[in-house]
Amino acid sequence: MRSHLLNDTTAEQYRRSVTEGVERVAAKLAATDRPFTGVTVDTLAPRIDAIDLDQPLHDTTAVLDELEDVYLRDAIYFHHPRYLAHLNCPVVIPAVLGEAVLSAVNSSLDTWDQSAGGTLIERKLIDWTTARIGLGENADGVFTSGGTQSNLQALLLAREEAKTQDLAKLRIFASEVSHFSVKKSAKLLGLGQDAVVSIPVDHDKRMQTVALARELERCAQDGLVPMAVVATAGTTDFGSIDPLPEIAELVAQYGTWMHVDAAYGCGLLASLKHRDRIAGIERADSVTVDYHKSFFQPVSSSAVLVRDAATLRHATYHAEYLNPRRMVQERIPNQVDKSLQTTRRFDALKLWMTLRTIGADGIGQLFDEVCELAREGWKLLAADPRFDVVVEPSLSTLVFRYIPANVTDPAEIDRANLYARKALFASGDAIVAGTKVGGRHYLKFTLLNPETQASDIAAVLDLIAGHAEQYLGESLDRAS
Repeated sequence: MRSHLLNDTTAEQYRRSVTEGVERVAAKLAATDRPFTGVTVDTLAPRIDAIDLDQPLHDTTAVLDELEDVYLRDAIYFHHPRYLAHLNCPVVIPAVLGEAVLSAVNSSLDTWDQSAGGTLIERKLIDWTTARIGLGENADGVFTSGGTQSNLQALLLAREEAKTQDLAKLRIFASEVSHFSVKKSAKLLGLGQDAVVSIPVDHDKRMQTVALARELERCAQDGLVPMAVVATAGTTDFGSIDPLPEIAELVAQYGTWMHVDAAYGCGLLASLKHRDRIAGIERADSVTVDYHKSFFQPVSSSAVLVRDAATLRHATYHAEYLNPRRMVQERIPNQVDKSLQTTRRFDALKLWMTLRTIGADGIGQLFDEVCELAREGWKLLAADPRFDVVVEPSLSTLVFRYIPANVTDPAEIDRANLYARKALFASGDAIVAGTKVGGRHYLKFTLLNPETQASDIAAVLDLIAGHAEQYLGESLDRAS
């Protein structure tokens, strides 16, 4: 079996195998005419269940043939212009090349003696990002697996900086439409279930700073400790951006930690047109960015950034076999000193390859395109009497629902929209997401593909209306 190990003697086999795999994927991408085949769990599961993992095929071509049957044919392809569902972006080729390189070399970014140049490349990218944010000369950070981990680490630092041993007194303030990872992090950090105070949002789904001020004052009056305020720059459901400057003023007044979850909105850091939408982010104590959402990077590629590098010490643990304390005095840069993870992929290479190939302006141009597309989509929805659209987009998300002309029962309208989404997914013609607004079911376009056109949005809206009308017609037939 040594013939399958990647080394100097198998370099040619590696070249042939990877080339064959790349050719398969390239052919699939070129031939894909819809984002999904519509395959069901009941159809696909038996194919995978039938495979005996204890009986290898011993042939790369045969394995790729099998993979075509159980994965490639029925994968959901985010590059297709009618994939409009979640925060999944198409990826740029330089980043995919970086993925191939990092997988083959297989550096682990925990210690210098496992990564060398990789450590310095990651640090350079952290410095580049903190400079784009404007966090100052003492800023630092580390790459993570995604926004959930970044938020967890930021709130860990905030907890430790709160300087209290009574965890029951700690409070985190976040808007009612903030990411679920805020509450999840509070639980993981050992805080009480009442630790996260939900702040109402305005019509545009932005945190109401008047309500935040009221809750911060109440916290102080009750003898509680305001541990952190989490502002969101790009909510998952609406793409809304909280009023960062006003929140920063309140945070300064109460001496609490300000975390900005910019997992989605970080694309504005490279924007050529809309950077001002996240003015105030430079006043944060910590920031979450997901390059794999709006920098067009393959999963995973994320980071947590901090204003004061010293706060990262709260995530530091020294192990004699890995990163003993003496290495700090010897100025040996070990990224594990900053990270919640130990073994960690060299995901930073993908962003490095992207910046060195197309540059920040190239990324910003792509993100600006999807923001402009969302504006066009909003105009279509606002002018179409078949649909109710919730808010004007701040980024590239549209939340709406089909409203039939002759149906007034809200529950029946909910069921029509749920049916339309499900039927659309089953057809494979397009994929959209869903959420709830005011307890009612809505549909959602998350536009992250610059190849998507306004004509695609219009066509998908027609498909949604058609499926909803079909449901309502069948429902009427059943009722009669």
